[in-house]
Amino acid sequence: MSTQVAPDKISRAVRAYFLAIRAMDADAIANTFAEDGTTCDPVGTPPVSGREGVREFFLSIFKNFKSVALDEDSVFVAGNGAAVKWTGHGTSTNGSEVRFEGIDVFEVNDDGKIQTIHAYWNPAEMIAQL
Repeated sequence: MSTQVAPDKISRAVRAYFLAIRAMDADAIANTFAEDGTTCDPVGTPPVSGREGVREFFLSIFKNFKSVALDEDSVFVAGNGAAVKWTGHGTSTNGSEVRFEGIDVFEVNDDGKIQTIHAYWNPAEMIAQL
């Protein structure tokens, strides 16, 4: 059983993740994860595991955008994780503006790295805007 992770360590991990997304830096995003970290983005799709898997996943998203960002609207830290309500916005490679929103639920490990993210959002809403 893991020990309780300090709330500031959780906040730092979450902040680093969102900053790296806004920078469209797949390597920095991958580095916010534990070596065996996993993201289910969105929930219901096959999980992506490991830093390299996470890096490749975000590269595959970023190639469709000139710019894309997620802004934290509300962050709720509890236990060993956080729930974040976010708003996404971006410009696709063909110039379409997109806006979408969702909630990410994070679990952070003792090292302050993301162990899991469960992302709740509907990609169809974003894709319809492209």
